[in-house]
Amino acid sequence: MDYSLAALKLLCGQLKDARGTPSQSALTLGGILFQRVWLQGVLVSNDDEDRLLLDDSTGIVELNLSGDFRQRQWKTGMYVMVVGGYFVRTGDIPVIKVHKIVDLSPFPDREAMWYLEVLEAYKLFYQPLIEDFI
Repeated sequence: MDYSLAALKLLCGQLKDARGTPSQSALTLGGILFQRVWLQGVLVSNDDEDRLLLDDSTGIVELNLSGDFRQRQWKTGMYVMVVGGYFVRTGDIPVIKVHKIVDLSPFPDREAMWYLEVLEAYKLFYQPLIEDFI
């Protein structure tokens, strides 16, 4: 994992436009290289095999938990922030190998603020790069 590449603040729906690169070590989204994403959303599924699904109302991704993250009780309905490696799977929903997950449920304004944060990141950082790419 190349930690010099930023974790992009995105909505799940934007991930469908991500494409592999020739090196296969990174993905590209509108010319921006990345390996990790930063998402926020509601946990909509939790089975006993460490499979969690995150829904941010624009799409769904699977969260792959390992290590200490499996020790915590993650419940359906929790609003969480997730940072992790993004992997495209053909014929299945995308998966995030979780590096960080935080329960933001006690902070009810976080969901409304998240959409503004993603918009701000796009306008300040991503849009200029995308315009240069086009």
